[in-house]
This record gives sequence, structure tokens and C-alpha cells, in this order.
Amino acid sequence: MKILVVDDSSTMRRIIKNTLARLNYKDVLEAENGAEAWGQMETNKDLGMLITDWNMPEMNGLELVKKVRSSGHFNELPIIMVTTEGGKTEVITALKAGVNNYIVKPFTPQVLKEKLAAVMGVDAGSDDE
Repeated sequence: MKILVVDDSSTMRRIIKNTLARLNYKDVLEAENGAEAWGQMETNKDLGMLITDWNMPEMNGLELVKKVRSSGHFNELPIIMVTTEGGKTEVITALKAGVNNYIVKPFTPQVLKEKLAAVMGVDAGSDDE
């Protein structure tokens, strides 16, 4: 499955990409902002998931989510927002825009694994619950 990771922080993109690799997701694309991500999405119609930050220059994550949801082609694409915006209002705003799940930074690899599993409808394999 091809996953697009969008974050203006190269460090955060690397952390997410490394976590995904440990979970056997090897086909990972990267973008620095929503505008760059949308450009990649137009040439990668087989995208399986979008993981995006909220606060980015040019086109932020919320704008990207709204564009994706209104696109027609990607309106069913699973989207996880990974952001420092952890307030209840922000979470509700993101969910209303069409985000499937939400992770507040900083997060652990286990949290990303569990959110991915929830969005994909598979068992996360967590035994610490």
C-alpha cells in the first residue's frame, strides 16, 4: 500500500516513515506541504493512505483534507492527521473535514500503529490493553 506522509518538518516525516517501515509499510511518499502533496496525489492515483500535519505553509493539512474529500477520486482515501493541535475544537474540526483518525504530537510508534490499524480495519496486535 502506498502512503503519502505530509509534514513541513523533515524530522517528523522521517520519524513517521521509519515507524511505517517497522510496520512493513515500505512504499512511502513524502511532501512538505499540502500543495506539494496534492501534486503528488495527481500522479499517484493508487494512493492507499494519507498521513498529514495540520500546520504547514502554502496549503495546510485541513485545506488538503477538504480538497481531497471534494476531489471525487480520493473522497474515500483513509486520512490520519498528526498534529500539535490537540484541543477538542481542533479535533472536531478535522473530523468534520473528513479525517478518519487523529494523532496529537508527540506520539509513540504504538499510537501510530493503533491508529493505522483502526483506520485500515485490522487488529493492531497490541497486548497492553
